[in-house]
Amino acid sequence: MRVIAGSAGGIRLAVPKSGVRPTMDRVKAAIFSSLGDAITDARVLDLFAGSGALGIEALSRGAASVLFVEEDRQLTEAIEKNLAKTKLDGRVRRQEVFEFLRRSSGTERFQIIFADPPYEKTKSGERFTEKLLKNEDLAQLLEPNGVFVVEKRPAEQTPVTKLWDIARARKYGATEVLFLRRSSASGT
Repeated sequence: MRVIAGSAGGIRLAVPKSGVRPTMDRVKAAIFSSLGDAITDARVLDLFAGSGALGIEALSRGAASVLFVEEDRQLTEAIEKNLAKTKLDGRVRRQEVFEFLRRSSGTERFQIIFADPPYEKTKSGERFTEKLLKNEDLAQLLEPNGVFVVEKRPAEQTPVTKLWDIARARKYGATEVLFLRRSSASGT
């Protein structure tokens, strides 16, 4: 896996052999093509950051800042190594995503939020996508005109939620990418 474009374009990223399902380069290219100039100078939050590929791509393409949230120590170390290798600066927080959301509500806002959660279910039996889309703390972290980009399995039903409007949905093989905006009806 590599950085596709920008100041670190072409640099290969370290990806641990297990515990991660990296976003394919063609999916990453499609996401950033869809975001276009919105990435320039954006404050970005990368949830379930894995190797940091999405956030690092954002920094390479001119994002002002990226906060990477990942609970696995091996993966946070990989993000730090990838940041050093690309000579990019980002903040890395080793914390469970939903704990981060509970504790961070309203403290900082972002123009773009990425989430590439595990395809498995949570320990409580919910799907990660469903739990994210129903999380009011997450909605509070996104600027009113911001974009929430979430990856999921195409077969997984997108839950109806009052918090988000789907601006765009695209399927790329075993991945579906949703581009969401905060719902005007949610009052958030």
